[in-house]
Amino acid sequence: MEISSDKIRDLRERTGVGMGKCKEALVLAGGDMEKAIDHLRKTGMAAGVKKEGRETKEGMILVKENSSAFVMLEANAETDFVVQNDRFKAFVEDVAQQALESKPQSLDALLAEPYSKDKTITIDQYRSLVIQTLGENIQVRRLQVMHKYQAHSYGIYSHMGGKLVVVVDLEGATGQEALAKEIAMHIAAESPDYLRIEEVPSQVREREEEIALSQIKGKPENLVEKIVASKLQAFYAQVCLLHQKYVKDNAVTVAEFLERRGKELGKTLSVHSFWRWKVGQ
Repeated sequence: MEISSDKIRDLRERTGVGMGKCKEALVLAGGDMEKAIDHLRKTGMAAGVKKEGRETKEGMILVKENSSAFVMLEANAETDFVVQNDRFKAFVEDVAQQALESKPQSLDALLAEPYSKDKTITIDQYRSLVIQTLGENIQVRRLQVMHKYQAHSYGIYSHMGGKLVVVVDLEGATGQEALAKEIAMHIAAESPDYLRIEEVPSQVREREEEIALSQIKGKPENLVEKIVASKLQAFYAQVCLLHQKYVKDNAVTVAEFLERRGKELGKTLSVHSFWRWKVGQ
């Protein structure tokens, strides 16, 4: 089976394993990236896996907010040259602002709306005009509308000129935007997949158990359960925000850090939800 060099490089970047072994794993897996990763982990060659491969699209993510809501919007173009163009940036700004005002139920609904600055065209037709001007395909890839709640604080962290953006909804107190932004910066760096253990899907948990069992063959039966449980806890500490070590203080988890700050404020603080978007994901 022919495996492309790009796919081999992607696997190498995600696992840290040499190119030759990555190619072997992909061949054995029939070209399936996730199966190849499982093979490398089961054989002990890949201890951990980066959740992100190489970026495949150019674009930017913008967050807009008012007193009642947030919107996150990602728009893509073919090259970073166009993404840095003022015309493209103005387009993203206009569309995000309209989404904040209209709070559409879906991206398709937003694209079908009349453009607020020229009601003779829709947002999608506005996009087509920008394409004609800039000479590249431009897509509005995704949209998230988030309504604000009382006794919540919201933090926004934008990195790399809008290529990586995190929004955190912190429950338990108002006026804690700086703290919410600190948590957002942690999320940008540590890339959790889930908020808490209970949110990890059963198939993901079962996959990790299978990998853990394959790594401890030959161990005494009375130790297997403890070792698997330990490996699962280590996995949860990687992928669940509240169980991750806080980047600014590795002596505590994110949950423990929030508990400590809450006591200082006389409040009970918790992360209600978070969004971590990276261009092209």
